[in-house]
Amino acid sequence: MKSILKRFTIVTHHETELIDITPQVLAEVEAAGVRDGTAFVLSLHTTTGLTVNEGLPDLEQDIADCLQGLVPEGRTYRHARFLHEDGQMAINAPSHLRGALLGFEVFFPIESGRLVRGARQTIYFVELDGPQERTWVLQIMGE
Repeated sequence: MKSILKRFTIVTHHETELIDITPQVLAEVEAAGVRDGTAFVLSLHTTTGLTVNEGLPDLEQDIADCLQGLVPEGRTYRHARFLHEDGQMAINAPSHLRGALLGFEVFFPIESGRLVRGARQTIYFVELDGPQERTWVLQIMGE
């Protein structure tokens, strides 16, 4: 069985941003030569998320707006305190909570060398505390 692990870097440009990583995932699955197996996508950050949805710009903005509405700035959060280990104030509780709502992973089967997904499913890396340099991981396993 093959197991391939790849890391990817993204530089985000906005505080909240949905980035389509579907083309990279599809290209890596094809290049891996795995006929039947799994593809697992993981973010390495607690103030980002991964989600799958229809790939439309208006829907991307609706998702960002919804997350901001569910976890608004300006509330009193316990995470807004001095962190001795970091030597600075923690001011990004909303980003952590939005990330917790989204989750940090997505999983797809691979069948006959192709990712099994719906025709309109787009894989998004979601920045929630940008702009920053971020890393996500793709693991492809199978025969």
